Amino acid sequence: MTEKDIIDTILTKHGREGTRLLQILREVQEALGWLSPPAITAIARGIGWPRAKVEATAAFYSFFHLRPRGKYCLLWSDNIIDRMQGSRELMHRLCEKLWLEPGRLSEDGLVFVHTTSDIGMGDQGPALLINYRVATAMTPERVDAMAELIRAQTPLAEWPAEWFAVADNVRKAGPLLSSFTPGSALRAALARGAEAQLAEIGASRLRGRGGAGFPTQRKWQACREAPLKEGQTRIVICNADEGEPGTFKDRLLLTRYADLVFEGMTIAAYVLGARKGFLYLRGEYRYLLEALDAKLDERRRAGLLGHAILGVADFDFDIEIHLGAGAYVCGEESALIESLEGKPGRPRVRPPFPVTHGYLEQPTIVNNVETFACVTRIAEHGAEWFARLGTPQSTGTKLFSVSGDVVRPGIYEYPFGTTVAEVLEAAGVAQCVQGVQVSGASGTTLTGDELSRRLCFEDVPTAGALMVFDCRRDMFEAARNFAHFFAHESCGFCTPCRVGTQVVARLMDKLAAGHGSQYDIQELSKLSRLMKNASHCGLGQTACNPIVDTLAKFRPAYERRLMTLDFVPAFDLDAELSQARQMTRRDDEAAHLFTAQG
Repeated sequence: MTEKDIIDTILTKHGREGTRLLQILREVQEALGWLSPPAITAIARGIGWPRAKVEATAAFYSFFHLRPRGKYCLLWSDNIIDRMQGSRELMHRLCEKLWLEPGRLSEDGLVFVHTTSDIGMGDQGPALLINYRVATAMTPERVDAMAELIRAQTPLAEWPAEWFAVADNVRKAGPLLSSFTPGSALRAALARGAEAQLAEIGASRLRGRGGAGFPTQRKWQACREAPLKEGQTRIVICNADEGEPGTFKDRLLLTRYADLVFEGMTIAAYVLGARKGFLYLRGEYRYLLEALDAKLDERRRAGLLGHAILGVADFDFDIEIHLGAGAYVCGEESALIESLEGKPGRPRVRPPFPVTHGYLEQPTIVNNVETFACVTRIAEHGAEWFARLGTPQSTGTKLFSVSGDVVRPGIYEYPFGTTVAEVLEAAGVAQCVQGVQVSGASGTTLTGDELSRRLCFEDVPTAGALMVFDCRRDMFEAARNFAHFFAHESCGFCTPCRVGTQVVARLMDKLAAGHGSQYDIQELSKLSRLMKNASHCGLGQTACNPIVDTLAKFRPAYERRLMTLDFVPAFDLDAELSQARQMTRRDDEAAHLFTAQG
């Protein structure tokens, strides 16, 4: 097939709909290797959009390439946990073997090696993406063998299968991760009725598991009551864009408990009267796509999706999977909706909120993967059973992704209210704990003296990640890694975040190089306040959380990097002050002249 035929086939498959632009771009890139200017033009013509609009979407996402990336594109996870496991050293080893520089295509156009943000494999790193397929547990021996395979241009399908194995690493399972019979919870919800099931969600006091903890019943109620225009329906979206560094619990749910998630979405559709659902799957989990599509087909054959579900007239609901393309900001619900519509994933101005004006201006709920799994368990066992678990304000259990300096990294299920110490004891702390980053880069940094604190909304809220740093680690370097993560992931919509994250990253680099001063530390504090109060969305508002926490709790890690002068030259203080006053007057005069001319 010619390039034109390939693009036409993909466009036809997706109905030439602009809302499916991300899927079209991804499939064209997988088929052709990159998104060439003629390919962008053909796609724009095919969906009837301006070319500039299509190119803007392609340029926004880091997994789309507007320049060639070669036959092999290898992106090493640059999360601080992967770095602690040796990812940087392994990447440079590979580059030396292949005679290339990170971030530059090899001279023969064969291979590209660089870093990417966290890929959700903190429990089995060092990890990387090879042509967007996850490879785990890398070693020097594997890297050497990989270099030979690349030199020989061996097809990826012939590489060792064990390199691409992803372990579930369930270390402690509880009620959420117990066995489940598909359809049982949905039948229980149908027996109750839509209003009674919504009341059951309210009585359970379920709060969203994505981090914000918004009451699920209130969100669903608002969407249920939102008026519909002619031709509209309500929309159910599962946010599976698990991009927070250190988090990988949703990966497990989608791998082994997909029925829990899809059934929760279907129960939500029944309660809301929705007919359309989307699972927005992060691009790093591309390897799960075929298995999840097969699971949806299985549920359709069983009458659990599609037309007249379980024989109930007018209960029509189906789910599509849309794959993201490497944009952390799409974890924010309105940015996710923009992405689903084929646009750059930038957060919307709110109000209006998605519950009234969401996907294509239709009433929409967006809930986390774990939240929908909890909905299924509530429908199955009842609100009273669920509310007995956890604490009064944080009911149920919580999945924790534990990584870093522990003996048994992986997934742990505990009731809300469990202490940090209890989780770490189960995970096996190898040495003394210096710090724990709770809830990923945007969360809270705890010291080793705070391990008695409870993981719940009343004390330490968490989306489910615990990154453990023992006494060998440098907490400044952890914060610096997070600063670069946010600088890379800022969508650029608002100036405080777009500029602020870059300045923070540069200040951290300046300190790391030993060129910083107390002034730079003060500037970091000022920037954190500015960004928190002036940024458009949660990314900018929380980007400095690790900086603020580590400055307060690990300040010596900053101060030992400050510039010191062994020799201070003598100077005339009066002369210096006089010169400073003259410079100030000149600046004031220049400013006055500029204002007058303006």
